[in-house]
Amino acid sequence: MGKHVVVGSGQVGGHLAAKLLARGHEVVVVTRSGRGPEGAVKVAADVSDASRLTEITKGADVLYNCVNPRYDRWLTDWPPMAAAFLAAAEATGAVYVILGNLYPYGPVTGPMTEDLPLASTNAKFQVRAELWHDALAAHEAGRIRTTEVRASDYFGPGATDQSYMGDRFLGPLRAGKAIPLLWPADVPHTWSYLPDVAEALIIAGADERAWGRPWHVPSPEPMTFREMGERMAALLGRPAPRLRQIPWPVIKAAGMFSYMMGELQHVRYQFTEPFIMDSSDFQRTFGVAPTPIDQALKATLEA
Repeated sequence: MGKHVVVGSGQVGGHLAAKLLARGHEVVVVTRSGRGPEGAVKVAADVSDASRLTEITKGADVLYNCVNPRYDRWLTDWPPMAAAFLAAAEATGAVYVILGNLYPYGPVTGPMTEDLPLASTNAKFQVRAELWHDALAAHEAGRIRTTEVRASDYFGPGATDQSYMGDRFLGPLRAGKAIPLLWPADVPHTWSYLPDVAEALIIAGADERAWGRPWHVPSPEPMTFREMGERMAALLGRPAPRLRQIPWPVIKAAGMFSYMMGELQHVRYQFTEPFIMDSSDFQRTFGVAPTPIDQALKATLEA
């Protein structure tokens, strides 16, 4: 069994570490606080410290970047952390697997595929694009081996309030109350199941066919907020939930007092028009399908 270094223990990092531990690997979880799942070696470290991260990564087969700074700190926090990851991967030879997202594509027409340019004009999303471009350049120069695994918005066990399908949605659903929505209820959207995201990262780190390019996490067919709510309510044996959209001017006003609400202006385009991710390339190449939607939603409700 190999050594795997998982940096970040949030929505995805926790699932990833648990899956690796279940397969008998040595797992080192690196966070600022030093917390992590039972069975892992837990290390407290500043991820932007290249020397420290390199020391931790020595002897590792795979280094996973599952870090997610606060959105309002992407411009300041990502560049030094990205440089530290590259330095650690180059010095140790560990395969560098990046947990990515769809923001760098910017608004697109039609389903998103991995060959689309990272054309967002948003400065924060450009930082994420640069992170991948720098890693890919190092790969093509023969300095490291890397891949990026991109997911859409998360749902599943362990989803936090940062997820649109987290407690803010599930709490009212379980209680039979109206569900407050930040976005329109009937726009198709791709959702990525957290255990599937973690599984895709493991596959990408172990299979050399994945290296040198990005991949999309196997995800179910797009569903609207209303469809997700109705599907989960049916699994609970309850009538379709009531959905209540919060007016955009109210959200904008709240952004004056909450950094998270203020950041929503940057992603609004993802929810006012269909936001669809095509993951067929990963599914076809590695023979992996997303978890069936009812199975995934049942596990989400039971968590």
